[in-house]
Amino acid sequence: MFTKVLIADDIDFNDVGAAQILKELGVHEIQYAKYCDEALLKIKKAKLDNHPFQLLISDLFFKEDYRVNKLHSGEELVTAVKKQCPNIKIIVFSIEDRAHRIKVLFDELNIDGYVVKGRNTIYDLKTAIQKAYTNEPENISSELLYSLQDKTTSEIDNYDVQLIKYLSIGISQENMETVFKQEGIFPNSKSSIEKHINKLRIYFKANNTVHLVAIAKDLGIV
Repeated sequence: MFTKVLIADDIDFNDVGAAQILKELGVHEIQYAKYCDEALLKIKKAKLDNHPFQLLISDLFFKEDYRVNKLHSGEELVTAVKKQCPNIKIIVFSIEDRAHRIKVLFDELNIDGYVVKGRNTIYDLKTAIQKAYTNEPENISSELLYSLQDKTTSEIDNYDVQLIKYLSIGISQENMETVFKQEGIFPNSKSSIEKHINKLRIYFKANNTVHLVAIAKDLGIV
């Protein structure tokens, strides 16, 4: 089992629950961080001391306060930690239950487990820690497995999500080409954008782009 674990969460109650599970599993050293910058600093120091953390358990949401931080979310923390310690195991422990966002965490940030805070928190977190240690696949809360396996989210890529996001903030299809070129998003030709939007409308059976955005919001894609 892991011997040194860092919990990054700004709510004490969540720290206590996660720590209790780790103690039950025989983890000897457990440290805590309430800010993403603090968590990254501890991970860097442990690495320099040749006694690195083996597992990071992190929330996605950190409430802003008087303290100035460079990292503001769990995603930013995971990205920074992976650059410093590529071999560290990471479990995200959060209330976020939108399938697309969770899928991105696995596909792009290569997290090792995801546990949604809910009714089965204790069992799911304990299972996730054990699976991360033994490198088992599908390390995710049981209640989320069905939504992640749904083709509605699994067949939508990041380019599609960017299109829908820009549509949702009022960027018209006609102006999308200019915005994508400014942002360096490819493909950004008018014909490619139209083709992708039409594909999304057919896929989601949307009557128009407004209907498309509404469906995407209902599904938690944006």
